[in-house]
Amino acid sequence: MSLFSGKNKDILLGPISKKNPVVVQMLGICSALAVTAKLEPSIVMAISVVVVIAFANVIISLIRKTIPNRIRIIVQLVVAATLVTLVSEILKAFAYDVSKQLSVFIGLILTNCILMGRMEAFGLSNGPWESFLDGVGHGAGYGVILIIVGFFRELLGSGTLLGIQIVPQIFYDWGYVNNGLMILPPMALIVIAVIIWIHRARNKDLQEEK
Repeated sequence: MSLFSGKNKDILLGPISKKNPVVVQMLGICSALAVTAKLEPSIVMAISVVVVIAFANVIISLIRKTIPNRIRIIVQLVVAATLVTLVSEILKAFAYDVSKQLSVFIGLILTNCILMGRMEAFGLSNGPWESFLDGVGHGAGYGVILIIVGFFRELLGSGTLLGIQIVPQIFYDWGYVNNGLMILPPMALIVIAVIIWIHRARNKDLQEEK
């Protein structure tokens, strides 16, 4: 089978678009409340989740035939916790400021429903390559939502993107004021709700399949 056959492309790209786990299954929404006030931590969190889910899926796939069924959840937790710890330590070493912004939320990747769900539903029953693609796809699908939310919250709430001033100073001289509500956690839910509304309006066929 080709590495990028039609089936594998669907495994990789499906969760990023039509089958996005956040907007279709409502998974992993909680962390969007805390890490998306700025774009930079949103991007770092997105990359971290992709790495953890992809490699957790691969590891579980590689050892799936040796895992006793009665302890499979424990094994999955150990794999996930190890990867999350590694990602956290790497961030502290190379991106300490962002690591401080993300605080405990990197550790909470371990409780992300998408991570545990993909290991259980996919990694345990598929090969390493397919599991890797599935992990990248679902992690990226989650990450895209974080980045979109972070983009609009920082732009409208602070007038910046990645700390760079985007709204021209002349706008402020004319009386423009940043929307302070955008940097409050509840606005993340509102932005996600708008994304879900747009996604479902554009993919009505998914609703009909249900």
